[in-house]
Amino acid sequence: MRKLFFIVVLLGLFILTACNSSSGNPNLAIGKTTSFSTEKQCPDAEIEWIDMVMIQGIKYEHHYQDPDVVNEPITIEKGKEIGRVTYQMAGNACVDHKEKNGDATFLEVGTTIYEVLGYPTNFLITADDKVYIAEYNSEAKTAQDFFPLNGLVKNIYFESTEDGSRIHKFSQTSLEHFLAVWPELEVKKPQLLLDEGNLEGERVFLEVELNNGEAFRMLYWADTNTFHNGVVGNVAIQKIIEFELSELNN
Repeated sequence: MRKLFFIVVLLGLFILTACNSSSGNPNLAIGKTTSFSTEKQCPDAEIEWIDMVMIQGIKYEHHYQDPDVVNEPITIEKGKEIGRVTYQMAGNACVDHKEKNGDATFLEVGTTIYEVLGYPTNFLITADDKVYIAEYNSEAKTAQDFFPLNGLVKNIYFESTEDGSRIHKFSQTSLEHFLAVWPELEVKKPQLLLDEGNLEGERVFLEVELNNGEAFRMLYWADTNTFHNGVVGNVAIQKIIEFELSELNN
Protein backbone atom coordinates (compact mmCIF):
# COMPACT_ATOMS: atom_id res chain seq x y z
CA MET A 1 0.00 0.00 0.00
CA ARG A 2 1.36 3.33 -1.01
CA LYS A 3 2.24 5.64 1.88
CA LEU A 4 1.67 9.35 1.47
CA PHE A 5 2.48 12.20 3.75
CA PHE A 6 -0.80 14.10 3.91
CA ILE A 7 -1.14 17.00 6.34
CA VAL A 8 -4.30 18.03 8.20
CA VAL A 9 -5.69 21.43 7.32
CA LEU A 10 -9.05 23.12 7.73
CA LEU A 11 -10.30 24.79 4.54
CA GLY A 12 -11.42 27.96 6.30
CA LEU A 13 -7.89 28.54 7.63
CA PHE A 14 -5.85 27.01 4.77
CA ILE A 15 -2.54 27.49 6.51
CA LEU A 16 -2.86 26.21 10.05
CA THR A 17 -5.39 24.62 12.34
CA ALA A 18 -5.74 22.82 15.60
CA CYS A 19 -8.39 20.32 14.58
CA ASN A 20 -9.13 17.84 11.83
CA SER A 21 -11.67 18.46 9.06
CA SER A 22 -13.39 16.10 6.62
CA SER A 23 -13.60 18.77 3.93
CA GLY A 24 -10.96 21.13 2.62
CA ASN A 25 -7.41 20.87 1.45
CA PRO A 26 -6.59 17.67 -0.50
CA ASN A 27 -3.63 16.95 1.79
CA LEU A 28 -6.17 15.44 4.14
CA ALA A 29 -5.79 13.41 7.31
CA ILE A 30 -4.70 10.15 5.69
CA GLY A 31 -1.13 10.24 6.96
CA LYS A 32 1.16 12.31 9.13
CA THR A 33 0.55 15.66 10.72
CA THR A 34 3.34 18.05 11.56
CA SER A 35 2.82 19.66 14.95
CA PHE A 36 4.88 22.21 16.83
CA SER A 37 4.45 23.70 20.26
CA THR A 38 4.86 27.43 20.01
CA GLU A 39 7.26 29.31 22.25
CA LYS A 40 4.93 32.32 22.38
CA GLN A 41 2.17 32.68 24.94
CA CYS A 42 -0.63 31.45 22.68
CA PRO A 43 -4.01 30.02 23.61
CA ASP A 44 -3.13 26.99 21.48
CA ALA A 45 -0.92 24.40 23.15
CA GLU A 46 0.01 22.85 19.83
CA ILE A 47 -0.50 23.84 16.20
CA GLU A 48 -0.64 21.53 13.20
CA TRP A 49 1.02 23.01 10.13
CA ILE A 50 1.22 22.60 6.41
CA ASP A 51 4.40 23.51 4.55
CA MET A 52 3.51 26.85 2.95
CA VAL A 53 4.96 30.16 1.93
CA MET A 54 3.29 33.44 0.97
CA ILE A 55 4.76 35.78 -1.60
CA GLN A 56 3.40 38.23 -4.20
CA GLY A 57 0.00 38.01 -2.48
CA ILE A 58 -0.39 34.26 -3.13
CA LYS A 59 -0.27 31.39 -0.65
CA TYR A 60 1.70 28.41 -1.95
CA GLU A 61 1.84 24.89 -0.54
CA HIS A 62 4.41 22.13 -0.84
CA HIS A 63 2.86 18.78 -1.81
CA TYR A 64 4.81 15.83 -0.44
CA GLN A 65 5.63 13.26 -3.09
CA ASP A 66 5.75 9.50 -2.61
CA PRO A 67 9.14 8.16 -3.79
CA ASP A 68 7.52 4.79 -4.58
CA VAL A 69 5.77 6.21 -7.66
CA VAL A 70 8.40 8.63 -8.95
CA ASN A 71 9.58 7.13 -12.25
CA GLU A 72 11.59 10.10 -13.40
CA PRO A 73 13.53 12.71 -11.41
CA ILE A 74 11.82 16.02 -10.81
CA THR A 75 13.46 18.75 -12.86
CA ILE A 76 13.50 22.16 -11.19
CA GLU A 77 15.32 24.95 -13.00
CA LYS A 78 15.52 28.07 -10.90
CA GLY A 79 14.84 31.39 -12.52
CA LYS A 80 15.07 34.85 -11.04
CA GLU A 81 14.63 35.63 -7.37
CA ILE A 82 11.11 36.83 -6.52
CA GLY A 83 11.46 37.32 -2.77
CA ARG A 84 12.80 36.08 0.56
CA VAL A 85 11.31 34.59 3.71
CA THR A 86 11.02 37.25 6.40
CA TYR A 87 9.11 35.35 9.10
CA GLN A 88 9.03 31.68 10.14
CA MET A 89 5.64 30.79 11.61
CA ALA A 90 6.43 27.38 13.15
CA GLY A 91 7.46 28.00 16.75
CA ASN A 92 6.60 31.68 16.55
CA ALA A 93 3.04 32.32 15.31
CA CYS A 94 -0.26 31.62 17.03
CA VAL A 95 -3.19 30.02 15.26
CA ASP A 96 -4.83 33.42 14.65
CA HIS A 97 -1.77 34.76 12.81
CA LYS A 98 -2.68 36.58 9.59
CA GLU A 99 -0.28 35.52 6.85
CA LYS A 100 1.52 38.17 4.83
CA ASN A 101 4.13 38.27 2.11
CA GLY A 102 7.39 36.73 3.31
CA ASP A 103 5.74 34.35 5.79
CA ALA A 104 6.59 30.64 5.71
CA THR A 105 5.89 27.79 8.07
CA PHE A 106 9.20 25.91 8.01
CA LEU A 107 11.53 27.85 5.70
CA GLU A 108 14.13 29.80 7.61
CA VAL A 109 14.22 33.58 7.56
CA GLY A 110 16.36 34.72 4.65
CA THR A 111 15.54 31.73 2.42
CA THR A 112 15.41 32.87 -1.20
CA ILE A 113 12.25 32.22 -3.23
CA TYR A 114 12.69 31.69 -6.97
CA GLU A 115 10.59 31.31 -10.07
CA VAL A 116 10.72 27.94 -11.85
CA LEU A 117 11.76 28.33 -15.47
CA GLY A 118 8.93 27.47 -17.83
CA TYR A 119 6.19 27.86 -15.23
CA PRO A 120 4.24 31.04 -14.33
CA THR A 121 4.95 32.30 -10.81
CA ASN A 122 1.23 32.60 -10.07
CA PHE A 123 1.16 28.79 -10.44
CA LEU A 124 4.32 27.51 -8.76
CA ILE A 125 7.60 28.67 -7.23
CA THR A 126 10.60 27.03 -5.57
CA ALA A 127 12.49 27.55 -2.31
CA ASP A 128 14.97 25.36 -0.45
CA ASP A 129 14.93 22.99 -3.46
CA LYS A 130 11.21 22.31 -3.01
CA VAL A 131 8.32 23.23 -5.28
CA TYR A 132 5.37 25.16 -3.87
CA ILE A 133 2.02 25.16 -5.70
CA ALA A 134 -0.47 28.03 -5.47
CA GLU A 135 -3.17 27.23 -2.90
CA TYR A 136 -4.98 30.55 -2.56
CA ASN A 137 -4.95 33.60 -4.81
CA SER A 138 -7.47 36.30 -3.90
CA GLU A 139 -6.91 38.05 -7.24
CA ALA A 140 -7.73 35.02 -9.41
CA LYS A 141 -11.01 35.33 -11.31
CA THR A 142 -10.59 32.32 -13.59
CA ALA A 143 -8.78 29.00 -13.37
CA GLN A 144 -6.30 30.37 -15.89
CA ASP A 145 -5.39 33.10 -13.39
CA PHE A 146 -4.93 30.45 -10.72
CA PHE A 147 -3.46 27.38 -12.48
CA PRO A 148 -2.47 27.99 -16.12
CA LEU A 149 -2.23 24.26 -16.85
CA ASN A 150 -2.29 24.05 -20.64
CA GLY A 151 1.02 22.79 -22.02
CA LEU A 152 2.38 22.06 -18.55
CA VAL A 153 0.59 18.82 -17.60
CA LYS A 154 1.71 15.28 -18.38
CA ASN A 155 -1.07 13.22 -16.73
CA ILE A 156 -4.10 13.46 -14.47
CA TYR A 157 -4.98 10.60 -12.11
CA PHE A 158 -7.71 9.63 -9.70
CA GLU A 159 -6.35 8.80 -6.26
CA SER A 160 -7.79 6.49 -3.65
CA THR A 161 -9.65 8.36 -0.90
CA GLU A 162 -8.36 5.74 1.53
CA ASP A 163 -4.59 5.80 1.03
CA GLY A 164 -3.90 8.27 -1.79
CA SER A 165 -2.66 5.66 -4.25
CA ARG A 166 -3.13 6.25 -7.97
CA ILE A 167 -6.07 4.17 -9.15
CA HIS A 168 -6.83 5.52 -12.63
CA LYS A 169 -5.15 7.64 -15.32
CA PHE A 170 -7.19 9.93 -17.58
CA SER A 171 -7.26 8.98 -21.24
CA GLN A 172 -5.33 11.23 -23.56
CA THR A 173 -8.59 12.54 -25.03
CA SER A 174 -10.03 13.41 -21.61
CA LEU A 175 -6.74 15.00 -20.57
CA GLU A 176 -6.72 17.24 -23.64
CA HIS A 177 -10.38 18.19 -23.17
CA PHE A 178 -9.84 18.92 -19.47
CA LEU A 179 -6.90 21.23 -20.22
CA ALA A 180 -8.84 22.97 -23.00
CA VAL A 181 -11.83 23.69 -20.76
CA TRP A 182 -9.92 24.51 -17.56
CA PRO A 183 -8.89 28.14 -18.37
CA GLU A 184 -12.47 29.40 -18.67
CA LEU A 185 -13.67 28.10 -15.29
CA GLU A 186 -14.71 30.65 -12.69
CA VAL A 187 -12.96 31.03 -9.34
CA LYS A 188 -14.85 31.90 -6.16
CA LYS A 189 -13.62 32.37 -2.63
CA PRO A 190 -13.45 28.91 -1.00
CA GLN A 191 -14.97 30.24 2.21
CA LEU A 192 -18.01 31.41 0.23
CA LEU A 193 -18.37 27.97 -1.35
CA LEU A 194 -18.04 26.41 2.08
CA ASP A 195 -20.71 28.69 3.53
CA GLU A 196 -23.04 27.85 0.63
CA GLY A 197 -22.62 24.13 1.26
CA ASN A 198 -20.85 23.50 -2.04
CA LEU A 199 -17.84 21.73 -0.50
CA GLU A 200 -19.61 18.59 0.65
CA GLY A 201 -20.88 15.32 -0.77
CA GLU A 202 -18.94 12.81 -2.86
CA ARG A 203 -15.23 13.61 -2.83
CA VAL A 204 -12.86 12.82 -5.70
CA PHE A 205 -9.10 13.14 -5.35
CA LEU A 206 -7.29 14.29 -8.50
CA GLU A 207 -3.52 14.21 -8.90
CA VAL A 208 -2.04 16.47 -11.57
CA GLU A 209 1.41 15.41 -12.80
CA LEU A 210 3.41 18.19 -14.44
CA ASN A 211 5.91 17.86 -17.26
CA ASN A 212 8.81 18.43 -14.87
CA GLY A 213 7.78 15.45 -12.70
CA GLU A 214 6.23 17.50 -9.91
CA ALA A 215 2.68 16.54 -8.88
CA PHE A 216 -0.05 18.07 -6.75
CA ARG A 217 -3.52 17.13 -5.58
CA MET A 218 -6.90 18.75 -6.01
CA LEU A 219 -10.05 17.78 -4.15
CA TYR A 220 -13.20 17.78 -6.28
CA TRP A 221 -16.78 17.54 -5.04
CA ALA A 222 -18.74 15.61 -7.66
CA ASP A 223 -22.15 16.57 -6.27
CA THR A 224 -21.56 20.31 -6.63
CA ASN A 225 -18.91 20.35 -9.39
CA THR A 226 -16.44 22.40 -7.35
CA PHE A 227 -12.77 22.17 -6.43
CA HIS A 228 -11.27 22.83 -3.00
CA ASN A 229 -9.32 25.88 -4.19
CA GLY A 230 -12.43 27.74 -5.31
CA VAL A 231 -12.49 26.71 -8.97
CA VAL A 232 -16.08 26.04 -10.07
CA GLY A 233 -16.59 23.44 -12.79
CA ASN A 234 -18.88 23.83 -15.80
CA VAL A 235 -20.90 21.20 -17.66
CA ALA A 236 -17.95 20.24 -19.85
CA ILE A 237 -15.53 19.62 -16.98
CA GLN A 238 -18.22 17.70 -15.09
CA LYS A 239 -18.83 15.39 -18.06
CA ILE A 240 -15.09 14.71 -18.43
CA ILE A 241 -14.73 13.71 -14.80
CA GLU A 242 -17.95 11.68 -14.83
CA PHE A 243 -16.76 9.79 -17.92
CA GLU A 244 -13.41 8.93 -16.35
CA LEU A 245 -15.16 7.86 -13.13
CA SER A 246 -17.34 5.52 -15.19
CA GLU A 247 -14.21 4.07 -16.76
CA LEU A 248 -12.74 3.57 -13.31
CA ASN A 249 -15.81 1.66 -12.18
CA ASN A 250 -15.91 -0.61 -15.24
